[in-house]
Amino acid sequence: QVQLVESGGGLVQAGGSLRLSCADSGRTFSSSAMGWFRQAPGKEREFVAAINSSGGRTYYANSAKGRFTISRDNAKNTVYLQMSSLKPEDTAVYSCAKARTSYYTGSFASWGQGTQVTVSS
Repeated sequence: QVQLVESGGGLVQAGGSLRLSCADSGRTFSSSAMGWFRQAPGKEREFVAAINSSGGRTYYANSAKGRFTISRDNAKNTVYLQMSSLKPEDTAVYSCAKARTSYYTGSFASWGQGTQVTVSS
């Protein structure tokens, strides 16, 4: 059973940085595209970033471009989201997701519980 566990969230001031991690206990991490999503209170879940299985291709929402970087370490079964220049509107629960394919299609099969990121102004 796939288990995705996020960590690294917290409270940070606007302009600060955080690095989120998502550890996968499954056996297929290195052959799976991964993604990060976020959901703010009262809002729909939105795509943040994705990365293919090798790490060679990345994809970002417009809101994340230039500020967030997704990366992965297949030896550690972990995907990361480095966030910088954080804004109060980045406040949300951030969740990682795992695809059944090695390449990003927009579809994800498994989700973590999420980690809270709060950006104060």
